[in-house]
Amino acid sequence: MEKTSEIIFDKLVYSCAFEAYRGHEEFIPDHFLGFQISGETHAFHDQGKTIIRENTVVLVRKNQLIRTIKKPLNGEKYQFISITLDDETLRQYASEQKMIMDTPFAGNQRLFFESDDFFKSYFASLIPYINKTKEIPPRLAVLKVKEAIELLLQAHPELKNLLFDFSEPHKIDLKEFMNKNFMFNVSVEAFARLTGRSLSGFKRDFSKIFNMTPKQWLKEKRLNEAYYLIKNKNKKPSDIYLDLGFENLSHFYSSFKKKYGITTTAL
Repeated sequence: MEKTSEIIFDKLVYSCAFEAYRGHEEFIPDHFLGFQISGETHAFHDQGKTIIRENTVVLVRKNQLIRTIKKPLNGEKYQFISITLDDETLRQYASEQKMIMDTPFAGNQRLFFESDDFFKSYFASLIPYINKTKEIPPRLAVLKVKEAIELLLQAHPELKNLLFDFSEPHKIDLKEFMNKNFMFNVSVEAFARLTGRSLSGFKRDFSKIFNMTPKQWLKEKRLNEAYYLIKNKNKKPSDIYLDLGFENLSHFYSSFKKKYGITTTAL
């Protein structure tokens, strides 16, 4: 299977594939602006599934968990390009342009736009760097990020309340969040940040609620879900182990047998 995910410079990422493949579980720490050049991205998150289709521009909000499947279509390769709108550049832009947030942003969690001439021209301007016909100096890289910000605000002025909100995530209901997101194979540090807690605060609150450590609970929760899916839904272990947060099938099999005393086949 031929696939690539290449960082062209520190804020520009280009993904390409000739066969469908599953992307990594990702904690999204910064906003990013993406463009589906060809193919489709199927994104799974705590609210369900979103399909990003060809010629769609998407603004993905920071501080969330996403799992993706990347699919070529109609004999063409899969291509997706994204540029990170990091807090440092956004703060600098806000300071230079005297931009402030009026009120908390109340829009959708995932934001999609039809690709107009301005967005098409912008992403077309990044192609020479992807094709390595040009090298981009650090100063120009910053300018390309600021250009993306300008385009977003020109098309959707209300996005200033999203882009320039630099407040820390609020402390949220930890039990509800973990029961919705246990299947994401990300670090405990990422879970802590997403629930608005320091790592030590997260572990302390977690122990009070679940009476075990995060790693112990995640393993138990994932195995319980696996047992249910195999026994009641006739699911194959090979079809579900990644979706439940296990890194490899052999680890899943050994963990399952250790907990339940039987193999998945016997079940």
